[in-house]
Amino acid sequence: MREKKQHILFSIESALLFSVLFVFILGVKAQQPPAEPKIIEMRNAGELVKRPTTEAQVFLNDVVFYHEGAFMYCDSAYLYEEANRFEAFSNVIINQGDTIFVYGDYLDYEGDIKLAKLRNNVKMEDNQATLYTDSLNYDRMNNLGYYFDGGMLVDEKNELTSFWGQYNPENYEALFSDSVKLVNKQYTIFADTLKYNTSSKIVDILGPSSIVSDSGYIHTTRGWYNTITDDSQLLDRSTVFSSNGDKTLTGDTIYYNRTNGLGTVHGNMHLQDTAMKVILQGNYGYYNEKTEFALATDSAFAIEYSQKDSLFLHGDTLTMLTDSIYREVKAFHNVRFFRNDVQGVCDSMEYLSKDSILYMYIEPILWHENNQIIGEEMNIYLNDSTIDKVHVKNYAYSIQDRQKDDQYNQLKGRNMNAHFKDGELRYILVEGDAESLYYLEEDDGTIIGLNKTQSAYLSMDIEKNELQKLKLWSSTTAEMNPLSILKPEDKKLKDFIWYDNVRPLNKMDIFRRPKKDPTEKRVTPRQFIRD
Repeated sequence: MREKKQHILFSIESALLFSVLFVFILGVKAQQPPAEPKIIEMRNAGELVKRPTTEAQVFLNDVVFYHEGAFMYCDSAYLYEEANRFEAFSNVIINQGDTIFVYGDYLDYEGDIKLAKLRNNVKMEDNQATLYTDSLNYDRMNNLGYYFDGGMLVDEKNELTSFWGQYNPENYEALFSDSVKLVNKQYTIFADTLKYNTSSKIVDILGPSSIVSDSGYIHTTRGWYNTITDDSQLLDRSTVFSSNGDKTLTGDTIYYNRTNGLGTVHGNMHLQDTAMKVILQGNYGYYNEKTEFALATDSAFAIEYSQKDSLFLHGDTLTMLTDSIYREVKAFHNVRFFRNDVQGVCDSMEYLSKDSILYMYIEPILWHENNQIIGEEMNIYLNDSTIDKVHVKNYAYSIQDRQKDDQYNQLKGRNMNAHFKDGELRYILVEGDAESLYYLEEDDGTIIGLNKTQSAYLSMDIEKNELQKLKLWSSTTAEMNPLSILKPEDKKLKDFIWYDNVRPLNKMDIFRRPKKDPTEKRVTPRQFIRD
């Protein structure tokens, strides 16, 4: 029994010892050093010379070395066998796998780390591109060639120069830094740092860069550019400039094609035309450089700054078409605009600089100082961005707030023309079913009473916002009542609404969307204020 127990203990100890040895062997195997580098092989030479002044073997005439898949040729060489290194002189060629060829006047090759240092008249080429420099280090272990004292990479499409650069023939990726310049037949790229793929011909922009061509230039700090299709994605607030510099397109992200001039912008689009003095902005935009058509939406607004006071215009969608002479601006849905001297709202609007007319469609309202004009459709005639005339069609209602005691002068009719001079309302003509309510007062401001008229036609001469002359003709009726006998309903024409809650109050208020008062109802060809 004792012998059996000893046998079992011995078996356990043997198993433990075997396990420890097995683990030790695995550990030793895992920790084995990498394979020794292969020595440089001498394949051919016309003459071997051994000089007493150096440990190197000197080879002359048609010298050929081989090392791990690469043949290296030269006219003469010094081989340092102990260091596994050689120096090659004159007509140096490195041929690796019949796909990569490197040429130079001098080569220092270290076999242990597979590093080739080539100097003077260096050329590295593969089936995609050729690299020229005077100082090139070619790391064969990582298949990477890099220069550090100026160089040029050339393919069938582009020519790239820089102070520092590297090229990987395996994945065709080239990286350039310091005074980078890419030259193409159609444009030139100046950059701080960029990456270029000689197979796809795509440039990755990694620093401040400019793309210059006859059609304009681009400034960006990050993005990519396809040099074959001319498609690009520009990031980080890039800007596209027109050829004459009077138009600029800026955005957080721009997708742009230089050939067709089409660009789409995502995030904080800013399009400025300095010649026409107009700016178009929005969180999304589109621009056609060839036709000079632009679109903005998502918090879109335009700024017209030709006058001392700028006009701010908002709509769900804004479009702008410009040329060297004229400009066309359109706004669609929930249109609101503000300038210190004039404000307005409508469903849609169009401005044509060719005839200097601003067209307001569907539920338009215009305010000038304490005057409000509403109608079915409104045309505003401008003279150098200043209102010259307002033509209200089909249904017109003009209200003047006297700004005291809830008193309003009112005009109503089928069509209305309001004429301005130097920015002030001077003359009004109402054509068809004209009605008016007008407070008459003495020179000292004492109110005489409220004058009410009805006629086919009516005209008013106004100066400094005061009635100077009233003319009625054809089938007229008029009555004047003192304030003491007036009832509240006598003070307002039918369908009276003072849209003070709708009026834009400042340039930022153009984005507000006021809601209709459910108690407000008026009979017009269309519903006037939408929910």
